Amino acid sequence: MPAKRSSDELPQPQNNMWDFIAYYLRFQRTERGLSGDALGRVIKAGKSQVSRIETGLERLDGTQAALLDRAWNTGRLFSLLVWYASIGHDPQWFPQYLALEQRATMIRIFSSQLIHGLLQTEDYAREIIGAGGPLDPEDALQKRLGRHAVLNRDSPPYITVLLSQASLEWPVGTPEVMRAQHQHLIDLSKQPNITLRLVPRTWDVGAHPGLDGSFQLMFGLDYGEVAFSESPEGGRLVSSPADVMDYAVRYDRISAKALPEEPSRDLIRTLMEDLQ
Repeated sequence: MPAKRSSDELPQPQNNMWDFIAYYLRFQRTERGLSGDALGRVIKAGKSQVSRIETGLERLDGTQAALLDRAWNTGRLFSLLVWYASIGHDPQWFPQYLALEQRATMIRIFSSQLIHGLLQTEDYAREIIGAGGPLDPEDALQKRLGRHAVLNRDSPPYITVLLSQASLEWPVGTPEVMRAQHQHLIDLSKQPNITLRLVPRTWDVGAHPGLDGSFQLMFGLDYGEVAFSESPEGGRLVSSPADVMDYAVRYDRISAKALPEEPSRDLIRTLMEDLQ
């Protein structure tokens, strides 16, 4: 049986709205003298899922919130909290995102304008981070490179990558930096746990759902599936099953526009040859 967490290890309500929901759910359960099993019967979940929600490893979804509101007569409080948490900026989004990424067993990535951080070479990452102007660029670089460990662990996640052609064409650093980055993508694409395909910039492809921006989906055995949507200076983690499904559908629609694996590698080689 896992050790009981101290109060300092539980979600802190001042961190963000999701942690507040986890904290408040646990508070309301204990105030009512309910066990995890009893709460699970209310929201149609097992005791282990209740524990994951209360400890911040999983998030209460809209359906569960509605069941709570009805059972406890809250005036839609939990539904509104989940709604605000889902649409709002989360100041703790990146640490949460990194934790999920490192525990993922499957990752689906779509990159619209830049090569995704897990796929970047050191020189490419240094240029991108430097352009962002962090206070300590070397520290930021080492943290980004440290994320690559997930690719080399004993049981690495299965990763499918969709890259827009534009993400390979935008000049970063020097032609040498870009050629090395392109070769790195080709090398990664030959690993058995990585499938990489390009969405070509052609009239046949035209407008597609990926033009709205980059995103990814992550699946972990201990947290299910979540989506992550990027935005300048921030991002948003999405855990509601209905919203995650919307991202999965978008990913499939973009995938339908992408080239197969070998033609994708051929296009990367062509783009490498064009770099001067």
